[in-house]
Amino acid sequence: MNRLDVLRGPHPAVDHNARTIAALAANPGCDRRAVFDAAGVDKRAIARHLGHPAPFGQSVFAITRARAFEKLVKADGCAELLRLLRELFGLDVGEVTYVDVAETGEPGHAARHARTRELLRGAARAAADGRAAGVLVDHPLLRLDVGGTEVHLEPDVIALQAGGRFHVIAIKSFAIIDGRAEPAQVAAAARQAAVYVHALRTLLAAEGADPALVAHNVVLVCPKDFANTPTATFVDVRQQLAVLARQLARLTRIDRILDRLPPDLTFDLRPGPDGTPTRPADDLARAVRQVPARFAPECLSTCDMAYFCRAEAREQAATDLLGRAVRDALGGLATIPEVLGLAEGAREPAEDEAEIADRLRLVHRFYAEALDAAAKEVAVA
Repeated sequence: MNRLDVLRGPHPAVDHNARTIAALAANPGCDRRAVFDAAGVDKRAIARHLGHPAPFGQSVFAITRARAFEKLVKADGCAELLRLLRELFGLDVGEVTYVDVAETGEPGHAARHARTRELLRGAARAAADGRAAGVLVDHPLLRLDVGGTEVHLEPDVIALQAGGRFHVIAIKSFAIIDGRAEPAQVAAAARQAAVYVHALRTLLAAEGADPALVAHNVVLVCPKDFANTPTATFVDVRQQLAVLARQLARLTRIDRILDRLPPDLTFDLRPGPDGTPTRPADDLARAVRQVPARFAPECLSTCDMAYFCRAEAREQAATDLLGRAVRDALGGLATIPEVLGLAEGAREPAEDEAEIADRLRLVHRFYAEALDAAAKEVAVA
């Protein structure tokens, strides 16, 4: 039994998908997330047993709406999608071949992946020879190695433009209103699409083709304004690709983190005969706290452990609660009392805290002067 098996306990490893892989890129500095994902730990079950379950999941209405919108976009051999692509690329795509990989003769992931490889290999060769024609591949199945585990991924559609570039197409049901969408939703879609781009580039490289054939601009298809009319736009995922690559490489170097942990550490829930965990929650919490976390408010929408980590950060009065930008600007100050102590002059700064202490005291003075001026105005009134 290797070290990761000991950490997980006698439980099957939880499978990754595009969402969980994308979540790695959402908080690249969190050792806790990296260890749990490398070991295939069931984060949802652990959070639930600790009393901090994450309220994830879409409503039935949201799921139904998403499926209906995707069906609309893909109807009649992706006719509506093809119209959007012609407008977005600004050229006549011409004759386009449509292939639904899900309709391959043999069932199972192996057959679908083999069919996807065959289609994309042929398209890549055609592109390299300058004879590429438009191709839409529906329900493709890609593979990606995540910390030694093979993960199956299914993008919505992969398109080969007549110009010879592959584009990952992400179909989402959140609206683009007046040319803008909710930034958090676009960011989440970009991280997930970057996983598909990375997997597609990996596949082409394995086939001896140029990974650069896969564009870093993914096509995001969403409802326009308050109607259900589809619209499409490009989203640049180069930054997400860079972070994802670093995180995937980090999982292969997980031993560096494991070496700092107690050798007998385990997150085994010790389920009873009926599957109910028997391990005391306090004992499990102590084990989890052995692995440092790096909480950020954004974790609440991406990680099953986020609510436990937030409670932990509150207990410690950690600057993590203030968000990444504020935490990083505070120059390594770990707790809010430390920040207030320097700002109010109640604590002498260490040598490496002198600069941030000067800034905090300046801001504190401005704040105090503003409060004093406001109090005088109220008194006069």
